[in-house]
This record gives sequence, C-alpha cells and structure tokens, in this order.
Amino acid sequence: MPIKIEFENDTLTAYLEGELDHHAAEPIRDQIDAEIELHRPKKVIIDFADLTFMDSSGIGLVMGRYKTASAVGAALAVRNVSAQTHKVMRLSGIDRIAVIEKAHK
Repeated sequence: MPIKIEFENDTLTAYLEGELDHHAAEPIRDQIDAEIELHRPKKVIIDFADLTFMDSSGIGLVMGRYKTASAVGAALAVRNVSAQTHKVMRLSGIDRIAVIEKAHK
C-alpha cells in the first residue's frame, strides 16, 4: 500500500492510499513511527482520503500512532474519513484520543 508522508510547519501528515488490512498495516506503522521520531512534530495527521478499504487494522494503526505521537508531545488527528469509517472510529473511542477533522477537498 502506497503511503506519502509530508512534514511542514511542525505537522506530519501521512496520506494513506489503497487498502489497509493486516498485511499492509505493519510497514505503514513502521514508516509513520520512524518519521514521528525523526521530526518530532507537534501534530500528526493521518489522511484517509484515498483509502478504498480498511479493516480493524486501521483502528489499531490510529491507536498505535496516538501512543507514538503522545510520546513526543504531539497531538493526533485523522482526516477525510468516510461516513462509515467515522462511525466505526467513534464507536471504538478514537474520537477521545484524536480529532476527526473535516474533509479538506
């Protein structure tokens, strides 16, 4: 699964694309964590705009990045989630650890 990461103005943004499942999650976790450690941002955004499928691994991805971001003092946000994904995130409590931002498109 392709992932693009940008760092600008103390914000690290990870743009997910394609399908996020158990097999794709581990390298994405590692890549985002490495960038958080390298840049030590004040805010981490995970952008779901180009995600076509997500299983429960997506919830785990967000929760784990919350721990990594918190360790460096960064806030976490998710952006551009579908209505269904938004509902699943709220039910799983993601909205208590991360801001779910409105779409920027």
